[in-house]
Amino acid sequence: MDALRDPATLVTLIAALAAAGAAIGFLAGLFGVGGGAISVPVFYEIFGALGYSPDLAMPIAVGTSLAVIIPTSISSARGHQRKGTLDMEILRAWAVPILLGVILGAAIARYAPPVLFQIVFIVVATITATKLLTGGKGWRLKETLPDLIAMRLSGMVIGLVSAIMGIGGGAISNLFLTLHGVPIHRAVSTSAGVGVLIAIPGAIGYVLAGLGRDDLPPDALGFVSLAAFALTIPMSLLTTRFGVALAHRMSRRSLEIAFGSFLLLVAARFILALFS
Repeated sequence: MDALRDPATLVTLIAALAAAGAAIGFLAGLFGVGGGAISVPVFYEIFGALGYSPDLAMPIAVGTSLAVIIPTSISSARGHQRKGTLDMEILRAWAVPILLGVILGAAIARYAPPVLFQIVFIVVATITATKLLTGGKGWRLKETLPDLIAMRLSGMVIGLVSAIMGIGGGAISNLFLTLHGVPIHRAVSTSAGVGVLIAIPGAIGYVLAGLGRDDLPPDALGFVSLAAFALTIPMSLLTTRFGVALAHRMSRRSLEIAFGSFLLLVAARFILALFS
Protein backbone atom coordinates (compact mmCIF):
# COMPACT_ATOMS: atom_id res chain seq x y z
CA MET A 1 0.00 0.00 0.00
CA ASP A 2 3.03 2.30 0.12
CA ALA A 3 2.55 2.90 -3.61
CA LEU A 4 -0.51 5.03 -2.85
CA ARG A 5 1.66 7.59 -1.06
CA ASP A 6 3.42 8.43 -4.34
CA PRO A 7 1.22 10.92 -6.31
CA ALA A 8 2.65 9.86 -9.69
CA THR A 9 1.95 6.19 -8.97
CA LEU A 10 -1.54 6.99 -7.73
CA VAL A 11 -2.37 8.94 -10.91
CA THR A 12 -1.05 6.07 -13.04
CA LEU A 13 -3.20 3.55 -11.19
CA ILE A 14 -6.32 5.69 -11.55
CA ALA A 15 -5.65 6.15 -15.28
CA ALA A 16 -5.12 2.40 -15.70
CA LEU A 17 -8.43 1.63 -13.99
CA ALA A 18 -10.28 4.20 -16.10
CA ALA A 19 -8.77 2.75 -19.28
CA ALA A 20 -9.67 -0.75 -18.14
CA GLY A 21 -13.24 0.42 -17.50
CA ALA A 22 -13.48 1.82 -21.03
CA ALA A 23 -12.22 -1.46 -22.50
CA ILE A 24 -14.52 -3.56 -20.28
CA GLY A 25 -17.62 -1.64 -21.35
CA PHE A 26 -16.74 -1.68 -25.04
CA LEU A 27 -16.00 -5.43 -25.01
CA ALA A 28 -19.17 -6.15 -23.05
CA GLY A 29 -21.19 -4.57 -25.82
CA LEU A 30 -19.14 -5.90 -28.73
CA PHE A 31 -18.66 -9.54 -27.71
CA GLY A 32 -21.37 -10.11 -25.11
CA VAL A 33 -18.69 -10.73 -22.48
CA GLY A 34 -18.56 -9.05 -19.11
CA GLY A 35 -15.05 -7.79 -19.76
CA GLY A 36 -13.43 -10.07 -17.20
CA ALA A 37 -10.82 -11.12 -19.73
CA ILE A 38 -9.57 -7.53 -19.56
CA SER A 39 -10.34 -6.63 -15.95
CA VAL A 40 -8.89 -9.74 -14.27
CA PRO A 41 -5.34 -9.31 -15.67
CA VAL A 42 -5.47 -5.51 -15.23
CA PHE A 43 -6.67 -5.76 -11.64
CA TYR A 44 -4.12 -8.48 -10.94
CA GLU A 45 -1.26 -6.27 -12.15
CA ILE A 46 -2.54 -3.24 -10.24
CA PHE A 47 -3.00 -5.14 -6.98
CA GLY A 48 0.47 -6.62 -7.43
CA ALA A 49 1.88 -3.11 -7.86
CA LEU A 50 0.17 -2.17 -4.61
CA GLY A 51 2.07 -4.94 -2.86
CA TYR A 52 -0.66 -7.56 -2.51
CA SER A 53 0.63 -11.13 -2.28
CA PRO A 54 -0.29 -13.38 -5.28
CA ASP A 55 -2.62 -15.52 -3.17
CA LEU A 56 -4.58 -12.36 -2.33
CA ALA A 57 -4.20 -10.38 -5.57
CA MET A 58 -5.79 -13.06 -7.78
CA PRO A 59 -9.03 -13.70 -5.83
CA ILE A 60 -9.51 -9.95 -5.31
CA ALA A 61 -8.94 -9.40 -9.04
CA VAL A 62 -11.54 -12.07 -9.84
CA GLY A 63 -14.07 -10.87 -7.25
CA THR A 64 -13.72 -7.22 -8.27
CA SER A 65 -14.07 -8.22 -11.92
CA LEU A 66 -17.38 -9.95 -11.20
CA ALA A 67 -18.63 -6.86 -9.35
CA VAL A 68 -17.72 -4.63 -12.31
CA ILE A 69 -19.45 -7.03 -14.71
CA ILE A 70 -22.84 -6.48 -13.00
CA PRO A 71 -23.63 -3.00 -14.40
CA THR A 72 -21.76 -3.51 -17.70
CA SER A 73 -23.60 -6.76 -18.44
CA ILE A 74 -26.97 -5.22 -17.62
CA SER A 75 -26.22 -2.32 -19.94
CA SER A 76 -25.00 -4.64 -22.69
CA ALA A 77 -27.94 -7.04 -22.38
CA ARG A 78 -30.43 -4.18 -22.60
CA GLY A 79 -28.69 -2.88 -25.70
CA HIS A 80 -28.82 -6.26 -27.44
CA GLN A 81 -32.43 -6.78 -26.35
CA ARG A 82 -33.37 -3.57 -28.12
CA LYS A 83 -31.77 -5.07 -31.25
CA GLY A 84 -34.04 -8.11 -30.89
CA THR A 85 -31.30 -10.78 -30.61
CA LEU A 86 -31.39 -11.60 -26.88
CA ASP A 87 -32.84 -15.13 -26.41
CA MET A 88 -34.83 -15.06 -23.16
CA GLU A 89 -35.83 -18.74 -23.47
CA ILE A 90 -32.19 -19.80 -23.15
CA LEU A 91 -31.67 -17.48 -20.20
CA ARG A 92 -34.69 -18.89 -18.39
CA ALA A 93 -33.39 -22.44 -18.83
CA TRP A 94 -29.98 -21.44 -17.48
CA ALA A 95 -30.97 -19.14 -14.61
CA VAL A 96 -31.10 -21.59 -11.67
CA PRO A 97 -28.29 -23.95 -12.86
CA ILE A 98 -25.94 -21.01 -13.42
CA LEU A 99 -26.70 -19.75 -9.91
CA LEU A 100 -25.80 -23.15 -8.42
CA GLY A 101 -22.58 -23.29 -10.45
CA VAL A 102 -21.56 -19.80 -9.37
CA ILE A 103 -22.13 -20.62 -5.70
CA LEU A 104 -19.91 -23.70 -6.02
CA GLY A 105 -17.23 -21.73 -7.90
CA ALA A 106 -17.14 -19.01 -5.25
CA ALA A 107 -16.76 -21.65 -2.53
CA ILE A 108 -13.84 -23.21 -4.41
CA ALA A 109 -12.26 -19.77 -4.73
CA ARG A 110 -11.83 -19.50 -0.96
CA TYR A 111 -9.38 -22.40 -0.90
CA ALA A 112 -8.02 -22.65 -4.45
CA PRO A 113 -4.40 -21.70 -5.24
CA PRO A 114 -3.89 -18.76 -7.66
CA VAL A 115 -2.53 -21.05 -10.37
CA LEU A 116 -5.94 -22.75 -10.68
CA PHE A 117 -7.59 -19.48 -11.74
CA GLN A 118 -4.91 -18.90 -14.38
CA ILE A 119 -5.00 -22.43 -15.82
CA VAL A 120 -8.79 -22.46 -16.14
CA PHE A 121 -8.66 -19.06 -17.82
CA ILE A 122 -6.00 -20.19 -20.32
CA VAL A 123 -7.73 -23.45 -21.27
CA VAL A 124 -11.20 -21.97 -21.84
CA ALA A 125 -9.96 -18.88 -23.69
CA THR A 126 -7.65 -20.90 -25.98
CA ILE A 127 -10.33 -23.44 -26.95
CA THR A 128 -12.86 -20.72 -27.69
CA ALA A 129 -10.36 -18.63 -29.66
CA THR A 130 -9.28 -21.61 -31.77
CA LYS A 131 -12.86 -22.40 -32.68
CA LEU A 132 -13.62 -18.82 -33.66
CA LEU A 133 -10.43 -18.21 -35.66
CA THR A 134 -10.77 -21.44 -37.65
CA GLY A 135 -14.28 -20.51 -38.65
CA GLY A 136 -15.83 -23.26 -36.59
CA LYS A 137 -15.38 -25.90 -39.29
CA GLY A 138 -15.75 -29.29 -37.65
CA TRP A 139 -16.70 -27.51 -34.40
CA ARG A 140 -20.40 -28.27 -34.49
CA LEU A 141 -21.88 -30.76 -32.04
CA LYS A 142 -25.48 -30.37 -33.18
CA GLU A 143 -27.56 -28.09 -35.36
CA THR A 144 -29.96 -27.39 -32.51
CA LEU A 145 -29.75 -26.82 -28.77
CA PRO A 146 -29.88 -29.95 -26.55
CA ASP A 147 -32.79 -30.99 -24.34
CA LEU A 148 -33.64 -29.22 -21.08
CA ILE A 149 -31.59 -31.54 -18.84
CA ALA A 150 -28.44 -31.02 -20.93
CA MET A 151 -29.10 -27.27 -21.02
CA ARG A 152 -29.35 -27.13 -17.24
CA LEU A 153 -26.18 -29.16 -16.80
CA SER A 154 -24.31 -26.91 -19.22
CA GLY A 155 -25.60 -23.86 -17.35
CA MET A 156 -24.17 -25.19 -14.09
CA VAL A 157 -20.76 -25.78 -15.72
CA ILE A 158 -20.79 -22.30 -17.25
CA GLY A 159 -21.56 -20.76 -13.85
CA LEU A 160 -18.86 -22.80 -12.09
CA VAL A 161 -16.05 -22.08 -14.55
CA SER A 162 -17.02 -18.42 -14.93
CA ALA A 163 -16.96 -17.86 -11.16
CA ILE A 164 -13.46 -19.34 -10.96
CA MET A 165 -12.27 -17.28 -13.95
CA GLY A 166 -13.89 -14.02 -12.83
CA ILE A 167 -15.71 -13.52 -16.10
CA GLY A 168 -19.34 -13.03 -17.02
CA GLY A 169 -19.47 -16.34 -18.86
CA GLY A 170 -19.72 -14.76 -22.31
CA ALA A 171 -16.78 -16.65 -23.79
CA ILE A 172 -18.00 -20.01 -22.47
CA SER A 173 -21.70 -19.57 -23.26
CA ASN A 174 -20.77 -18.25 -26.71
CA LEU A 175 -18.73 -21.40 -27.34
CA PHE A 176 -21.57 -23.65 -26.17
CA LEU A 177 -24.24 -21.87 -28.20
CA THR A 178 -22.28 -21.72 -31.45
CA LEU A 179 -21.35 -25.40 -31.08
CA HIS A 180 -25.10 -26.05 -31.16
CA GLY A 181 -25.89 -24.05 -34.27
CA VAL A 182 -26.81 -20.69 -32.71
CA PRO A 183 -25.78 -17.80 -35.03
CA ILE A 184 -22.90 -15.68 -33.70
CA HIS A 185 -24.93 -12.46 -33.29
CA ARG A 186 -27.64 -14.25 -31.29
CA ALA A 187 -24.99 -16.09 -29.27
CA VAL A 188 -23.16 -12.84 -28.45
CA SER A 189 -26.38 -11.09 -27.46
CA THR A 190 -27.59 -13.94 -25.26
CA SER A 191 -24.15 -14.23 -23.66
CA ALA A 192 -24.55 -10.65 -22.47
CA GLY A 193 -27.60 -11.81 -20.53
CA VAL A 194 -25.61 -14.72 -19.12
CA GLY A 195 -23.22 -12.14 -17.67
CA VAL A 196 -26.04 -10.72 -15.57
CA LEU A 197 -26.98 -14.18 -14.26
CA ILE A 198 -23.38 -14.92 -13.28
CA ALA A 199 -22.02 -11.61 -12.03
CA ILE A 200 -24.56 -10.84 -9.30
CA PRO A 201 -24.32 -14.10 -7.32
CA GLY A 202 -20.63 -14.38 -8.25
CA ALA A 203 -19.72 -11.03 -6.73
CA ILE A 204 -21.77 -11.77 -3.61
CA GLY A 205 -20.02 -15.13 -3.31
CA TYR A 206 -16.57 -13.55 -3.48
CA VAL A 207 -17.55 -10.99 -0.85
CA LEU A 208 -18.62 -13.79 1.48
CA ALA A 209 -15.59 -15.97 0.62
CA GLY A 210 -13.17 -13.23 1.67
CA LEU A 211 -14.90 -12.05 4.81
CA GLY A 212 -12.97 -12.63 8.00
CA ARG A 213 -9.49 -12.58 6.47
CA ASP A 214 -7.14 -10.31 8.39
CA ASP A 215 -4.84 -9.58 5.43
CA LEU A 216 -7.42 -7.75 3.28
CA PRO A 217 -6.70 -4.14 2.19
CA PRO A 218 -8.75 -1.35 3.86
CA ASP A 219 -11.07 -0.79 0.88
CA ALA A 220 -11.90 -4.47 0.36
CA LEU A 221 -15.29 -5.98 1.08
CA GLY A 222 -14.35 -9.63 1.14
CA PHE A 223 -12.58 -10.35 -2.15
CA VAL A 224 -13.98 -7.20 -3.84
CA SER A 225 -12.01 -3.95 -4.02
CA LEU A 226 -14.51 -1.11 -3.63
CA ALA A 227 -11.97 1.48 -4.81
CA ALA A 228 -11.22 -0.38 -8.04
CA PHE A 229 -14.94 -0.91 -8.60
CA ALA A 230 -15.75 2.78 -8.17
CA LEU A 231 -12.95 3.93 -10.47
CA THR A 232 -13.75 1.43 -13.23
CA ILE A 233 -17.54 1.63 -13.54
CA PRO A 234 -18.08 5.16 -14.97
CA MET A 235 -16.02 4.57 -18.13
CA SER A 236 -17.39 1.05 -18.63
CA LEU A 237 -20.99 2.29 -18.66
CA LEU A 238 -20.04 5.07 -21.06
CA THR A 239 -18.49 2.77 -23.69
CA THR A 240 -20.89 -0.22 -23.63
CA ARG A 241 -23.29 1.36 -26.10
CA PHE A 242 -20.52 1.81 -28.66
CA GLY A 243 -19.63 -1.87 -28.47
CA VAL A 244 -23.26 -2.93 -28.99
CA ALA A 245 -23.60 -0.66 -32.02
CA LEU A 246 -20.40 -1.99 -33.62
CA ALA A 247 -21.33 -5.65 -32.99
CA HIS A 248 -24.51 -5.28 -35.03
CA ARG A 249 -22.66 -3.56 -37.89
CA MET A 250 -20.00 -6.28 -38.23
CA SER A 251 -20.38 -9.38 -40.37
CA ARG A 252 -20.53 -12.80 -38.70
CA ARG A 253 -16.99 -13.71 -39.77
CA SER A 254 -15.51 -10.36 -38.75
CA LEU A 255 -17.06 -10.68 -35.31
CA GLU A 256 -15.69 -14.22 -34.92
CA ILE A 257 -12.16 -13.19 -35.92
CA ALA A 258 -12.18 -10.16 -33.63
CA PHE A 259 -13.46 -12.15 -30.63
CA GLY A 260 -11.06 -15.04 -31.25
CA SER A 261 -8.04 -12.76 -31.57
CA PHE A 262 -8.94 -10.97 -28.38
CA LEU A 263 -9.24 -14.22 -26.40
CA LEU A 264 -5.95 -15.55 -27.78
CA LEU A 265 -4.09 -12.43 -26.67
CA VAL A 266 -5.51 -12.71 -23.17
CA ALA A 267 -4.63 -16.41 -22.96
CA ALA A 268 -1.06 -15.61 -24.05
CA ARG A 269 -0.82 -13.01 -21.28
CA PHE A 270 -1.74 -15.55 -18.63
CA ILE A 271 0.61 -18.17 -20.07
CA LEU A 272 3.48 -15.70 -19.69
CA ALA A 273 2.39 -14.98 -16.11
CA LEU A 274 2.22 -18.69 -15.36
CA PHE A 275 5.83 -19.31 -16.39
CA SER A 276 7.35 -16.07 -15.15
